[in-house]
Amino acid sequence: QVQLVESGGGLVQAGGSLRLSCAASGRTFSTYAMGWFRQAPGKEREFVSVISRSGVITYYADFVKGRFTISRDNAKNTVYLQMNSLKPEDTAAYYCAADVYADRLQRDGNEYEYWGQGTQVTVSS
Repeated sequence: QVQLVESGGGLVQAGGSLRLSCAASGRTFSTYAMGWFRQAPGKEREFVSVISRSGVITYYADFVKGRFTISRDNAKNTVYLQMNSLKPEDTAAYYCAADVYADRLQRDGNEYEYWGQGTQVTVSS
């Protein structure tokens, strides 16, 4: 079992920055990959980023490349999403997720077994 709690969301102006955090508990954090997803009202959930167990390998959705950075601190059982140059279209609920059975990094949310409750990010124009 893995429990995930996101924090760090809020209201920011376009061009601003936020850092999301996701604190994990339960299963040993360094044994599973972590992803970030988002869902805007009326839209499907979409992949944002994923990071490997060690933190060495990362993947990003094209629409966040160069603006968002995923990282993890295995000593603190926490994964982060640094979001810079935010745009109004980044407005969404952001979720972290754990893939405990990953043999490769996944962009498909259906491959993730555990999810946080989400944190809202609102970017004003």
